[in-house]
Amino acid sequence: MKDQHIDTRCVQGGYTPDNGEPRQIPIIQSTTFKYTSGEEMGKLFDLEKSGYFYTRLQNPTNDMVAAKICALEGGAAAMLTSSGQAANFYAMFNLAGCGDHIVASSSIYGGTYNLISVTMARMGIEVTFVSPDCTDEELDAAFRPNTKLVFGETIANPALTVLDIEQFARAAHAHGVPLIVDNTFATPINCRPFEWGADIVTHSTTKYMDGHGVAVGGAIVDSGRFDWMAHADRFPGLCQPDASYHGVIYAERFGKEGAFITKCTAQLMRDLGSIQSPQSAFYLNMGLESLHVRMDRHCRNAEAVAVYLHAHPKVTHVSYCGLPDDPYYARARKYLPNGSCGVVSFELKGGREAASVFMNSLRLAAIETHVADARTCCLNPATTTHRQMTDEQLKAAGVPAGLVRMSCGLENADDLIADIAQALEKVQD
Repeated sequence: MKDQHIDTRCVQGGYTPDNGEPRQIPIIQSTTFKYTSGEEMGKLFDLEKSGYFYTRLQNPTNDMVAAKICALEGGAAAMLTSSGQAANFYAMFNLAGCGDHIVASSSIYGGTYNLISVTMARMGIEVTFVSPDCTDEELDAAFRPNTKLVFGETIANPALTVLDIEQFARAAHAHGVPLIVDNTFATPINCRPFEWGADIVTHSTTKYMDGHGVAVGGAIVDSGRFDWMAHADRFPGLCQPDASYHGVIYAERFGKEGAFITKCTAQLMRDLGSIQSPQSAFYLNMGLESLHVRMDRHCRNAEAVAVYLHAHPKVTHVSYCGLPDDPYYARARKYLPNGSCGVVSFELKGGREAASVFMNSLRLAAIETHVADARTCCLNPATTTHRQMTDEQLKAAGVPAGLVRMSCGLENADDLIADIAQALEKVQD
């Protein structure tokens, strides 16, 4: 697989049927698996043997699809979760616990911001948010002796800031911690964060990977490159005996390539159970097979829409890193040379009121709490996905109150622009 182009991995990765086996990934819709002896099953519970015994932890269908995503990202191991939010939580909670600290970019999805700043704070995990445009000195100052990880998004939702992955990875590694990057918007088609120094990648597979609004899901991919044992005191969960598994030391038993995902599966998925259903994994694989084709169309449509909005007199600002005057254009040329995503964020002169009139006047694009779909949709984040944030937090996250996030689908670009044009006519100057 390592020698194949990513297009081929989208179609063929994760599953190679033997003679007489199903050509399509089979749906193993079973909660349990039969064994001929208790001793055999006991080896699974002791992590001495690989296999399946209960779908809350692992399922063959899920593992086939996770293997494809792993191949797309160029990772060593991967797992599916029930949602992108679960993927981010598991990836961080696998390393940080009560009394620990996280460094995170302030420009991230509102739900993730709330997860870190509110829910994980209730678990005793503290966070320092930094600007995605911070200096090296500002980033370095955010670390503490109890910092366990750094988190950011390749392309932030919905601010569309582009993370300087190399800068954040360099700082994380200088302090002996891994960098976790949510690569949902870029997908591995347009950016592979491991190639720039990231250690762990997460996805909301609900978005472009699925691409058709069919099934909620998430994924975690480990690069297998971070040396946990070199920082054993900082990561006791990976480098000290796990009493709940007869004293297994994950970093010793499974090495750099398998420790993180094994612990995340055997411990967190066992106890919290946010598994993706095999049926959803099957739908996800169907989307992955066309991901490389769809991303090109999403990006071309978004660029056409961004260019049109940029020139419109009722639009005060357009965020799209493909525009030459966008502040992230140069960074996008580095990390996203083949395109970014299909999402365009923009502000209208009339603020929230104008945004409301505009969205209510659209005929082709739908108002949805969704993004990265085959069908074009839009929303006002300040009153939907980010409504739990204060005006100060919205500003820090790069999400002004009047922002409209438009996710350009696979329709004809001329039809999308025509719909936008007629809706803008309804907006008062």
